[in-house]
Amino acid sequence: MGAKTKSRDNRKVSDSERMSPKMSGLHGIGGLDEAGRGPMIGPLVVCGLLIEPDELHRLENIGLKDSKVLSAKRRMELCEPIRELAVQVKFESLSARDIDESRKRGTNLNDMEVKAFSKIVRLLRPAEVFLDAADVKAERFGERVSKLSGLATEGIKVTSEHKADAKYPIVSAASILAKVERDTRIEEFHQRYGDFGSGYPSDPKTVKFVRGMILDGKKLPPIVRQSWESVRRIYAELEQSDLTSF
Repeated sequence: MGAKTKSRDNRKVSDSERMSPKMSGLHGIGGLDEAGRGPMIGPLVVCGLLIEPDELHRLENIGLKDSKVLSAKRRMELCEPIRELAVQVKFESLSARDIDESRKRGTNLNDMEVKAFSKIVRLLRPAEVFLDAADVKAERFGERVSKLSGLATEGIKVTSEHKADAKYPIVSAASILAKVERDTRIEEFHQRYGDFGSGYPSDPKTVKFVRGMILDGKKLPPIVRQSWESVRRIYAELEQSDLTSF
């Protein structure tokens, strides 16, 4: 069973408040997380969901955990009960091409995630939200999301922590839905481009797929993050191999 939400006395809160959430029309509890930050293939998917406060205990009782420690089958099984309890579920997806183009303009992945998280928070309008921080400084991430969402001045309460998906069931739920959404996209890509594995640089099948396309002189498909260091490393290794063969 997932850990219960911490008491307000023990959490870090970003609170540039000018009015109460009730006065501003903010309502419910939100949780956000992402899937696909590190792979060389496929999108980064951010998921946010909104739960009524009196339904939070039911969410805690369905046995949620961080999506990374659950099997694909178990994640799928949990999707339906999560969605049944959620008032709203929102996704924001950054394709490989989106990521590459943003990096060309000098936008790093942390900034991309701040924008994606902020967009979902703005749509959900929760009175309180829990974030799995995508920044080495967790509190800074929460402050940036709160400000960019436009809800900082409306009294939103933000808890932004590292590994929040392992601490708060509502973030675990977002983590699971984000992971399932990304996995669905990956399966669709397999049908179109062939089985390249998980898309992560630690997956030999993924590396073999990218290496093979480069060796065959084929243009890498748009699902590959060509700005990624792991992809550039493959190019560099093959170029070095060509030089030493002379």
